[in-house]
Amino acid sequence: MEVNPLHTKIEKTIQVNAGLILMENSTGFPHNESNLYLIGLNGKIIWKAEKPDPGTFFTRVKLNDDGRTISAYTINGHACELELKSGKLISFTTFR
Repeated sequence: MEVNPLHTKIEKTIQVNAGLILMENSTGFPHNESNLYLIGLNGKIIWKAEKPDPGTFFTRVKLNDDGRTISAYTINGHACELELKSGKLISFTTFR
């Protein structure tokens, strides 16, 4: 499946049953949007990941072993757990 980034450069992709999770580079990405999102097999955006802080961006992401959640880190020091089917935050913690 070939996809084009929304705003910057694609840093990471993860293939899942529903489509492709994409994380774009945060440099130059619009502050009011999430740089982590899921594109469906039809090429349309299914969700954009909920951010723990409106001014942050995701820097790392991985699919968890349970197959239902993803873990991600942000530039502002958040460790997040998100629901795979909706991109909603399940929990997060801040570290420095």
